[in-house]
Formats: sequence, structure tokens, C-alpha cells
Amino acid sequence: MTRLIPIVAAVVVSSCAAGRAAQPTLSPLAFEAGPAAPAVLEQNHFARDRGTVSESELRDILASPVFLEENARVGVLPVMVRYELDEAVPVEAAPSSLVESLESSGLVELATEVSSEWPVDRGVAGLRELAARYRTEYLLLYRHRFVDADRLNPAALSYLTLIASLFVPGTTIESSGVLEATLFDVKTGTILFTVNERVHGEAVTSPVAAERNQEQQHRALVKEGVKRLADQVLLRMRRLVASRPGAHEAPRAELR
Repeated sequence: MTRLIPIVAAVVVSSCAAGRAAQPTLSPLAFEAGPAAPAVLEQNHFARDRGTVSESELRDILASPVFLEENARVGVLPVMVRYELDEAVPVEAAPSSLVESLESSGLVELATEVSSEWPVDRGVAGLRELAARYRTEYLLLYRHRFVDADRLNPAALSYLTLIASLFVPGTTIESSGVLEATLFDVKTGTILFTVNERVHGEAVTSPVAAERNQEQQHRALVKEGVKRLADQVLLRMRRLVASRPGAHEAPRAELR
């Protein structure tokens, strides 16, 4: 019996080891990788010496994600009708109102008014140069335009006496306008969005004061409409922030 004890012990130990080896094990779940994310657009395809973009460049631009970069700096710049630098004295308060809205939103690192009096080129090249001087990745281009009309109202009957035209409000002036803001991505030369706020106003005046009162009406309409324009700008910028690559990805725990 004493000779059988080591043999029995060896059999028991090997059978236990075999039992443990035969137990099934659950390896971590492996998830298949999804389709690769589109490449972020980093190159400006709009060279000055070409009239258009190539087919491959067009596809690259349209396939790339549209989003607002983190810690972005935005310059607010008033422009002319054809998106050229406005050399007029910047008396309008609309750009400063847009800067205040951007600064208080927390969506950008810095917002600043941009002065167009630096020695720059015309057109888009000048816009990019100004952005480089201010070290801003984006320019919010602001402009407003008005269509004016005037007509006589019943009080104009008094104009039969010439002196009445000096003070009788027999002329109705009407202004229809649009306030526009466009977010320009300086590095890629693309436009992320354009928003418009339409305004309209009427007033009565004497013929002598019609021109002055129409200018005052323009300023009042701009002051009224820029607040709504700023709301539209912030709404679209929030959407661009939410579209950043990885913005909706939550950390996943490994399943075992």
C-alpha cells in the first residue's frame, strides 16, 4: 500500500490539471472596425492662378467633414458688395455687436474686430493676408445692403405752397435690406455658412430731410437686425462645434 500512495497521488494531480485545462475560457469580444472617417481638409485648393478646382479636388472638399476647430480665433470684418475690403470709416456698430456675441458664447478662444487699413491685396488674397496678420483661423465677413424707395402721401397736397415742402411730412420713405454674415475658413479657402437677416422699415418725412432720415432709418434697421443675425451665427457655430471629429464618441469599456 505504501508503494501505491505516490502513484495514486500522481494520478489525482494529473486529472485535476487536465480538468482545469478542459474548462472553457471567454476571450474579450472583438469588434470589427467601422469605415474609416473622412480625411480632414487641410489644404487650400483655390489657387489664384486657376479658374476652377479639379474633379479630384472637388471630391476631396465635399467628402471632408465640416466643423469648427477647437480654440478657434475668429476675426469679424466688414466687406463690400463683392467681398472685398471696405475702405470706408467703420462707423457701423454691427461688427462690434457680433464680436461681443462670439466672445460671450464660449465657442471660440478669441473674437476680434479686424481693421482693413493694413497694406493688403484685394479680394480673397487680401482677406487671407489680414487673417494671417491677426492669426485668426476664421473670418466672419459682415455686410449689409439696402434697396430704398419713396412716394408721396396725402400730406403732399400741401406742397402746392412751396414753403410747406420744408417741414410737412408728405413723403414716405421705405427701406428693405439684408444683413449678411459669412464664416470663411482661411486655411482651406472654403465657406462654412452664410446667414441672412432681412429687415424693412417705413417713415414719413419732408422732401428736404428725406435723405438724412433714410440714413437714420438704415442705422436703426441695422441695430435692430444685428441681434437676430448674431443669434443665427451662434446657432450654426454650435452645430459646427458638435460636428467635430470624435465629439460624439464615448469611451468604451472592454468586455470580457
